[in-house]
Amino acid sequence: MNNKVGYLIRTIRHLHVCGSKLGPNFRTTMRTYTLGISRRKSAIQSVNLRRFLLNVPPRRLEPSLRLLSQGVPVYSKGDATVQEQNATKTLLDEHVQSSSSALDLLEEDRSVVEENLVVKSERSQSQQFSDDLQKCTSPCDVLDLVSKSAISEKHCSACFSTMWALTKKLSEDQKRYEKQLMVEHPAFMQLCQRLMQDSRSMWCDDLVYSLHAVVRLGLPQNTQLVQTLLRVCQERLNEFDDRCLSVVATALTTMGKSRNVDILQAGLQLLVETRIPKISNIFMLQSMMKCFGKDASLSLKRKFEDRVLKELDHLTPQNAQHMFIALAAMNHCSILILDASSNKIIEGIHGTPFWQLIHVLKSCRILRYRNVVLYSAIANYVTSHIYMWDTKQIVLFLSAFGGLRFRPVELMDILAEKVTSHPESLNLKDILSVLWVYSLLNHVPKRQNQEFLESLNGALNNYLTRISNVDLLKAVYSFCILEYLPQPALSQVLQEDNLNELLKSDGLNKEQNEMMLHCVNMCLELDSPSFTKPATVFIKKPSSPLVSDLPEVRMALLKLLGDERMFQQNIQRPHDYNIDFEIKMDADRKKVLPVTEVDDPADAPDVQRVAVLCASPSAFCFGTRHPQGKLAMKMRHLKALGYHVILVHDQEFKKLKEEEAIECLKGEIYSTDAFPVSDVNLQDNI
Repeated sequence: MNNKVGYLIRTIRHLHVCGSKLGPNFRTTMRTYTLGISRRKSAIQSVNLRRFLLNVPPRRLEPSLRLLSQGVPVYSKGDATVQEQNATKTLLDEHVQSSSSALDLLEEDRSVVEENLVVKSERSQSQQFSDDLQKCTSPCDVLDLVSKSAISEKHCSACFSTMWALTKKLSEDQKRYEKQLMVEHPAFMQLCQRLMQDSRSMWCDDLVYSLHAVVRLGLPQNTQLVQTLLRVCQERLNEFDDRCLSVVATALTTMGKSRNVDILQAGLQLLVETRIPKISNIFMLQSMMKCFGKDASLSLKRKFEDRVLKELDHLTPQNAQHMFIALAAMNHCSILILDASSNKIIEGIHGTPFWQLIHVLKSCRILRYRNVVLYSAIANYVTSHIYMWDTKQIVLFLSAFGGLRFRPVELMDILAEKVTSHPESLNLKDILSVLWVYSLLNHVPKRQNQEFLESLNGALNNYLTRISNVDLLKAVYSFCILEYLPQPALSQVLQEDNLNELLKSDGLNKEQNEMMLHCVNMCLELDSPSFTKPATVFIKKPSSPLVSDLPEVRMALLKLLGDERMFQQNIQRPHDYNIDFEIKMDADRKKVLPVTEVDDPADAPDVQRVAVLCASPSAFCFGTRHPQGKLAMKMRHLKALGYHVILVHDQEFKKLKEEEAIECLKGEIYSTDAFPVSDVNLQDNI
């Protein structure tokens, strides 16, 4: 046994000697295998050995084998010699078998190494392409990269997503220019063809993100590319996970109606209905809510609502902002969700982007959701960070508040100062928006009111040569509500040709124009009687009297005055003004006169007429008792006609007890020195 071991050692040593003739690679590889290093760690060396053994010339290999046989020790010439020779032969046979097995293993390792090298090469190329893609600064840069690279399916999807990401933050003009260059690029059609070819074999996420990017890039919906992607999404809809469904839903939100869009949306709705209970990601739920929108069935809307209610504990300020938009898209007002979302928005309002706040306010208007705490929080945030916003942004904020009939006093005063100082910062659209908001909310700046209106008038005069008659009438109407007559604009809108054009409109536009002209005519007569108006000014025919049923107010007046003959109800006056209750009193307002005693006010200058106007909550600015523009104008005009005006908030009056209601009316009707007045008051800021 010792002899065999010694022989084996001598044989291995001889291999090293032979290795010196065969080369350093042979020695290194044999040493690796002798030391028992694992195949994986020596794969490259194994390949080298295999290549070397296969390529070594026979004339160099034969002497080496000869040396192996010559190196066998001989101890005797008898059986011992034969035994040793047999042992040597056995060892050589084992070595040859071992070498054959090693060569088979080397062949395996070679294929594994080559596979790994190919994978590493592909990964390296893919990583390089991704790195180059991130360096692109325009869609044309992406297409240039495509034209000189071999792209995969994933690269194809990434190219479209990158092109969309590079354009989405550009201005509209820049977007149009970049998209034009993109479409005209030679590689663009090649990329579109590749996307259509690969769409059926793509990973699901690559497919849906490709559809999303193509749609967002503004490619026409009727193109073969868009229609192909829609059809493939229909076929593979059941393969999509929740995230993929969310991306498809987002893409469909911006698409118009078509056969493939409707089919995909219907399939998506059926699939989502079954998955809603398992979807816990609020963002995905919101994407789907926006996708189905107003067309969603009531049962589906309620399923969404129930699922969101279960996830309210995980609501973030950003989720809360998008929740308003999602509910508005479905036109589904869930007070519980909106209240919780409002609280989250108020908590994290600092740092909220401008457009998110605008979308929240617009969504409140669509949903008719009233939350004075939320409105006030947004108004206070905008006011306290006024340095962050330019004039146009403030105008947009006020327009959004105007749609909610909410009057942010401090913010409106700040804008008035800005407009007074820099009226040139407003374009025509801004001027019309400012006039609409201030007249609607009946806001008179605390300081420089006249200067503010004059600045707006001066800014409007710059556009008189290019403004439409309808917009001009709207501007004049707003000025009139604010008790200001813009002379140049007024003269232009009252020209006969312009009046005829305004009155030739059809349907709702005609009625609206008639109403505004009637209002302008009343303001000319009552606010500025000295103004000389053309004879052709339109005068609307008085409408039939509006019959109002106000039992609570009528009962309180009856209890207070003691007789129905002491007041009249539903009185129609000139200029189409309706008065809910009219009372006649002496000049000092200490005594109520029967309505039959004095029929003509001109014959009784010592008679004071009292008009009791009952207004619904919609006639006031939200959350206050401040009358809106048209109601304020009516009160002003009735005062000009000689009335003492009492404004009653109908909803709040109904909440009072009978004694409180009587005391309130008593304090408003009679003069303060007639008798002590109760502390309860009907109105403020009138």
